[in-house]
Amino acid sequence: MRTTSPFGSRRRSAVVLATAAALVAVGAAGCGSSDGSSTAQPSPSVSASAAAGVVTIRDPWVKAADKGMTAAFGTLVNDSDTDVTVTGVATSVSSMELHEMAMKDGKMVMQQKQGGIVIKAKSTHPLEPGGDHLMLMDVKQPVRAGDELTFTLTFADGKTQQFSAVAKPFTGAQESYAPGSGEPMPGMSATPEMSMSPAS
Repeated sequence: MRTTSPFGSRRRSAVVLATAAALVAVGAAGCGSSDGSSTAQPSPSVSASAAAGVVTIRDPWVKAADKGMTAAFGTLVNDSDTDVTVTGVATSVSSMELHEMAMKDGKMVMQQKQGGIVIKAKSTHPLEPGGDHLMLMDVKQPVRAGDELTFTLTFADGKTQQFSAVAKPFTGAQESYAPGSGEPMPGMSATPEMSMSPAS
């Protein structure tokens, strides 16, 4: 009859326990390594600066109009360390020009802005009735209150940037168009109505 030595049984038990402990230690080390790797190498994300445009367009809006000329307004914000120049603007509903108000023959008239709109470094530049603005020369369809229009700005360095603006109704003083500077097309009013702020 075969007898089993208690010492042999104890040795086998010790080996099994040691092996199990080693496996647990390896598993724990593996989990720790995974967590450390996740912390050290976070998933990449797009930075705010990379996602940002050339400028920020604050509070953009458009004067509602059934036909003829109208304009887009807002505030251009340049957070960079260099001056930025807007040289052009476009939209699908009309040809466009960069405009300013200037004194002609004793009265303020609207004319195309030569050289573009410059936004100084770390500064803002208002687009407003009575000042610089983005002029829609001949809208192809009515621009009604609540409509959202998309515009594309072109900069001196060739970059472009899109923004959207909602149309709002407003009334106010009339501003004459400067003769010889992007004159209105036949049938268009030469004195489009403007106002200092949209109607609430």
